Amino acid sequence: MTARIFCIANQKGGVGKTTTAVNLAAGLAAQGQRTLLVDLDPQGNATMGSGIDKRQLARSVYQVLLGASTARAAIVHSESGGYDLLPANRELAGAEVELVEFDDRERRLKQALDAVAADYDFVLIDCPPSLSLLTINGLCCAHGVIIPMQCEYFALEGLTDLVNTIKRVHANLNPRLKIIGLLRVMYDPRMTLQQQVSAQLEAHFGDKVFRTIIPRNVRLAEAPSYGVPGVAYDRSAKGAQAYLAFGAEMVERMKSL
Repeated sequence: MTARIFCIANQKGGVGKTTTAVNLAAGLAAQGQRTLLVDLDPQGNATMGSGIDKRQLARSVYQVLLGASTARAAIVHSESGGYDLLPANRELAGAEVELVEFDDRERRLKQALDAVAADYDFVLIDCPPSLSLLTINGLCCAHGVIIPMQCEYFALEGLTDLVNTIKRVHANLNPRLKIIGLLRVMYDPRMTLQQQVSAQLEAHFGDKVFRTIIPRNVRLAEAPSYGVPGVAYDRSAKGAQAYLAFGAEMVERMKSL
């Protein structure tokens, strides 16, 4: 059984992609799932949030994409999260330009992950906040996309662009790609607009909207500065409990896919 590979993507910045990637990885690991998190964002926030110093990396996803390292040689273990990590740092920003020269440039990550996919139950890819060649590499090797969304008007606007990109990748590069679900994050039930947008999402996307809702939570926001996933930093916090529930929902949803 090879791994289920999921991109966590949204071209809008600041919507909780990395928080979702890190905490879902830790939540799945807590359920006994063998999990690999791939940091595909040059900011390297998922790397730092996993307790790995991005400034000290001998190898990263950058070398893997350019063929200078295997994925297995670059993978490190996150002690705080209990999962493996393919880390990233600022070097990755140069990969966009350098990859253009390669044949099959959209599938470089897929080729690298094929060698390690059998070692894991889940591979999660934290995509950058843009519809770039890095994001396309993530989408080309994924079975599906998890879209973290804030329940506000502009989030709905950006969703259309992302759905169109997913359709194009599905049609031209990766016929198995589909939207697994939309995850409502940073949710504040006291705000009427958020309730309305949440209801609109459920009406329009139906069972593609995950049941779990991630609340706005200070403890989740504090965790990255300690290099620890929120679910490990304060397991009793509402945000951590929500991500643990989301991990359980993902495992359950896989049974029906």
